[in-house]
Amino acid sequence: MFSKLVNVFKIPDLRKKILFTIMLLCIYRVGFHIHVPGTDNEVIQQQTSSRDSSSPLGRMAETMQMFTGGTLSRSSLFGLGIMPYISASIILMLLGEVWEPLKKLRQEGMQGQRKIQEYTRYLTVPLCVIQALMIMTWLRSMGGIYPGMEFSTTLLGVIGMTAGTLFLMWLGEQIDEYGIGNGISLLIMAGILSRMPGTVVQVAQNSTLQVGAIEGQYGPGKIMFIVAAFLFVVAGAILITQAQRRIPIQQARQMRGRRMVGGVRHYLPLRVNHGGVMPIIFASSLMMFPGIIIDQIAKIGTLGGSSFMMYLAGAFTPQAWTYNFVYIVMIFAFSYFWTTVQFQPKDLAKSLRDQGSFVPGLRPGHRTAEYLEKVMTRITFYGASFLAVIAVVPQLVTILMGVDWVVASFLGGTGLLIVVSVSLDLVQRIESQLVMHNYEGFSDSGKIKGARR
Repeated sequence: MFSKLVNVFKIPDLRKKILFTIMLLCIYRVGFHIHVPGTDNEVIQQQTSSRDSSSPLGRMAETMQMFTGGTLSRSSLFGLGIMPYISASIILMLLGEVWEPLKKLRQEGMQGQRKIQEYTRYLTVPLCVIQALMIMTWLRSMGGIYPGMEFSTTLLGVIGMTAGTLFLMWLGEQIDEYGIGNGISLLIMAGILSRMPGTVVQVAQNSTLQVGAIEGQYGPGKIMFIVAAFLFVVAGAILITQAQRRIPIQQARQMRGRRMVGGVRHYLPLRVNHGGVMPIIFASSLMMFPGIIIDQIAKIGTLGGSSFMMYLAGAFTPQAWTYNFVYIVMIFAFSYFWTTVQFQPKDLAKSLRDQGSFVPGLRPGHRTAEYLEKVMTRITFYGASFLAVIAVVPQLVTILMGVDWVVASFLGGTGLLIVVSVSLDLVQRIESQLVMHNYEGFSDSGKIKGARR
C-alpha cells in the first residue's frame, strides 16, 4: 500500500493537484476560527454544550453542525458552510423539471449548464442572507451578542457569513479547475470529518476497562461494538454505492466502405443507489419540522397540555417507533422521487437508438424505455431499503446501546454516506490519473509499468 501512495507523488502534475487541494482545504478550516465581531463565544459555547441533542431543536442543530463543520458552537464567518450553494443547486434542479425555460436551458449542453451555474450563484446570495439572519437572531436570543451592539453585529454577521459562503464557493471552483476531485463535495466531507477527532476524544474520555460500566461510559464490550459496527456500516456503504445493474447493450453492425463495423457488445450500468444521499437529506429535513412545531405548541397555552398534543409530542421523538416508521416511508418516497427526476428512460432509450445500439430482445424506442424504467424501479427498492437501514442505525444504537447521538451519528446516516461516496470518487480520480501516466492504480500490485521520464 505504501508503494501505491508513493506512485501518486511521483507524477508532477498529480502531486501539484493534490498539494493544491490540501492547501485550499487548510484555508477552509482556518477560516472557521475567524469570529464575527461583537459576539460572545464563551456564552455561545456554554449554550450549545448544554443543548439536549435528543430534542427536535437539538437534533436540527446537530445536523447543521455536521454539514457546517461544527460552527454553531462558535460565531464563525464560515458559519453557513457551503450548504446555501447546495440548496440553490437543488432548487434549480427541481425547477428544471417543471419550468420549461430551465428545462430547455438544460438541453443546450455545456453552454446551458454554465448559465444554470450562473443562476445558482445568484440564488445563493439571498439564501445566504436569509440563513445568516436566522443564525444571528438565534445568537441574539441566547445572549451571544454583546449588549448595545445587536444591530451592528447582526449586520456584520449577515454580510460576513454571506461573503464567507461565496468565498467557499470560489474555493470549490478552484479545486475543480486546478485541484483534484469535486471541490464542493470535498469541502462538505472536510466539514464532516472535522468533527471526528472530537468524537474520538469524547469516547476516550468516557471509556473504562470495567465490564459493568455505568450509564454514560463505554465499557470494553460497547467499544468493540462501536468499532465493529463502524467497519461493517462503512463496508456496506461502499458496497451499495458501487453496486450496479448492468444492462447488456448490442451495437448494430454497419457497412462503412468495404468493412463491417459495429456489433460490439457492452453494458449500460444502472446504479442501485441512484438517488445517492439526497433521499436521506430530504426526509431528515422534513422530519425535523413536525417535532419542532409540536414542541413549540406544547410550551404555550392550554392546547399544548392536552392529551392529544402530548401524544403527538411523544410520537415525533426519534425514540418512538412511529417516528422511525414515518422516516423510513419518507426515505422510500424520496428515493423514487429523486430517481424519477434524475433518470429519464425515454431520453436514454432515444440516445441508444440514435447511436445504433439496442437491448437484445427488445425493440428500440418505447419498449426499451419501458424495460429500463421497470429495472430501475426494482433496483431502487433495494437502494431505498439500504438507505432506510443506514438512516435508522444511529437512532437504534442510541436507544438500545445508550450511545451518545454525536458518537452514533458516525455509524450511519447522511454524513457517513457523503464521506464514503466522496472518498470513492476521489480514489477513482487519482487512479485514472495513475493509469493515464502508465502507473498501476490502487487495485493492482502498485508496481510501475513504465514510468515516463
